[in-house]
Amino acid sequence: MSYRSVRDLDPKGRVVFLRVDFNVPLDGTSITDDRRIRASLPTIRLLAERGARVLCASHLGRPKGRRVAELSLAPVARRLGELLGREVPFAEDCIGAPAADLAARLGDGKVGLLENLRFHEGETKGDEAFARALAAPADLFVNDAFGAAHRAHASVVGVPKVLGGGWVGLLMEKEIGALTRLVDAPERPYVAILGGAKVSDKIRLIERLTERVDRILVGGAMAYTFLAAAGHPVGASRIEEDRLDLARELAARAAERGVALELPLDHVTAARVEGHAVEDLQTTDGVAIPDGRCGVDIGPRTLEHWRSLLGTDVRTVLWNGPVGLFEAAGAETGTRALAEHLAGLPAFVVLGGGDTAAAARRFGLDDRFDHVSTGGGAALELLSGIDLPGLAALRLGEGGR
Repeated sequence: MSYRSVRDLDPKGRVVFLRVDFNVPLDGTSITDDRRIRASLPTIRLLAERGARVLCASHLGRPKGRRVAELSLAPVARRLGELLGREVPFAEDCIGAPAADLAARLGDGKVGLLENLRFHEGETKGDEAFARALAAPADLFVNDAFGAAHRAHASVVGVPKVLGGGWVGLLMEKEIGALTRLVDAPERPYVAILGGAKVSDKIRLIERLTERVDRILVGGAMAYTFLAAAGHPVGASRIEEDRLDLARELAARAAERGVALELPLDHVTAARVEGHAVEDLQTTDGVAIPDGRCGVDIGPRTLEHWRSLLGTDVRTVLWNGPVGLFEAAGAETGTRALAEHLAGLPAFVVLGGGDTAAAARRFGLDDRFDHVSTGGGAALELLSGIDLPGLAALRLGEGGR
C-alpha cells in the first residue's frame, strides 16, 4: 500500500484540514486521559514548523447530530494549547462562519481546533454537502486519525474527495507501517493471541491469520465458544450459540493449514459476574467448567503453557483482545502476566484493539511494545484485509487545489 506522507508536504501559507482523533475521556470538563491528543502532536508540530495554518478537526463521543454541551471540544483546545505551549483558538462550529473566521485569522505556523464534527448528522452519514462545507476554508487534507479510518464519514472520506486526495500524518503512517508488516512480511515464527468476547467479531481476522501465523492462542470469552464447539463443558460461561458451527469450521481450517489453535487448559471461574465485579473465584482442575460457574480468566496451567509457546525464538506477535475480565479484581492475572511476558520478548510485538491497549495502560506496560494501535476497529479491519475507506480516500488524486 502506498500513501503520500506529510513528511513530503510543503504546506507553507496554506490551510491544512487535519483530521485527528481527539475522542478523549472526560469527567465534566476535565480530560482524564490525553494520550490521543499527545499521539498527534508530532504531526501538528511538523505542519506548524513548516508554516501551515493547521485546522484540527475531530469527533468526541456520540452526540448523534445534536449539540451536546458535555461533548464540546473546548476542553481539548485548552489541553492542546498547554501541550503545544501556545494558545489554540477554538471555533464554536466546524462549518460556516465560525470555521471560516478561525481559518482566516490563523497565521502561518498557527494551530486552531474546530468544534465536534458529530454535532452535525452529516458527519456520520458521509453527507457530500457537509463535506464541502468542512473543506471550504481549507487547501490541503491530512489524516492522522487512524481510529476513524474505517468509517466512511464526511471528514474522513468526503473532505479528501473535495480537496483531491490527501496525505497521511505521522501517527497514521506509524499505524500503517506496523500493521501492514504483520500482513505483508511477518517474520516467523509468528504467534497471534486472540481474546475478547465474540468469535463473530473476528471471523475474517482468524481466516486471514491462518494464512500467515504458526500458532493462535485463543482466550477471553470467545474461547468458551470454541471449547463448547469442541464438546467441552463451559458451565454458565458466555458463548455464541449461533456460532458453534463456525467455530468448528475455523478450527478445522486452522488444522488443515498446519496452524496450532491453542485453547485454555484450565480457567479461573466465578459464581457470579456483575459488570466488572466477580464473586467466589475458583480455579478449575482442567478444561471443564462446572455447571453454574462462569469463566473469567485463563488458569495457571494455561498461562504456564502459553508462556512456553511464546519463547525467545518467536519473532512476531499480534495480540488482539484481553484473555480475561482484566477490569475485575482477581480476574486480571492472565492478561497482566501475558502482557509482562510479551514486554520482555525480543520479538516484534503489536497490540491491536482498544481493550488490549487499555489493559496495557492499566498495567503500566503500554510503552514496552513495538506498537500499540490507537484504532481498535480500524486495526481489526486492516488486519482482516479490508481496504479502509479513510485510506482509500487518500489515493483519490494528487491532493490540494
